[in-house]
Amino acid sequence: MRTNTAIIDDQGKLNNFAIEPKVYVDEQGDRTGFTSYAELLNGRLAMIGFISLIALEVFTGHGIFGVLANL
Repeated sequence: MRTNTAIIDDQGKLNNFAIEPKVYVDEQGDRTGFTSYAELLNGRLAMIGFISLIALEVFTGHGIFGVLANL
């Protein structure tokens, strides 16, 4: 006798672990690893950081070390 989620053996004992789950590969797409998307994102974040440091120096008159020393 077989049900949807378990198997009952000849002695009437329920065996919940008799059916193995389906094996599948989770496709992450092309957004992981060393891809062109990762390089593009890294470049954009680097540009944002560089412009932020320039803006910090223009507005405060000190570089990043000067600002951190005044904290």
